[in-house]
Amino acid sequence: MSPILNEIGTTFIPVRDIEKARDWYCELLGVKADGEILFGHLYILPMKGTGIVLDSKIYSKDAVFNVPAFHFNTEDINEAYQFMKSKNVDLLTEIEHNQWFTFKDPDENMLMVCEC
Repeated sequence: MSPILNEIGTTFIPVRDIEKARDWYCELLGVKADGEILFGHLYILPMKGTGIVLDSKIYSKDAVFNVPAFHFNTEDINEAYQFMKSKNVDLLTEIEHNQWFTFKDPDENMLMVCEC
């Protein structure tokens, strides 16, 4: 038996400006940006399931995600795509296989939305 659990606790996303990143992600996810910025460089996004921590201390151009490390879920991929377009998010793909699309955050991290 392993003492390491088969579950993911959180994902760290490298960001340049913790306050701007907090505001962008909270608006994107429709959550309040009222949590505390910890130690001047960490913001824990209020998530259901696996957590996301924005971290400005680990940011560098080499640290950004060049491929999606995870995906955000949606129940309607078309609605999610149109929402992202309306927010002028940097969309990298159209909806692929009627299932997913990729985009970049303001810090150039590649992310994905996938219909569950």
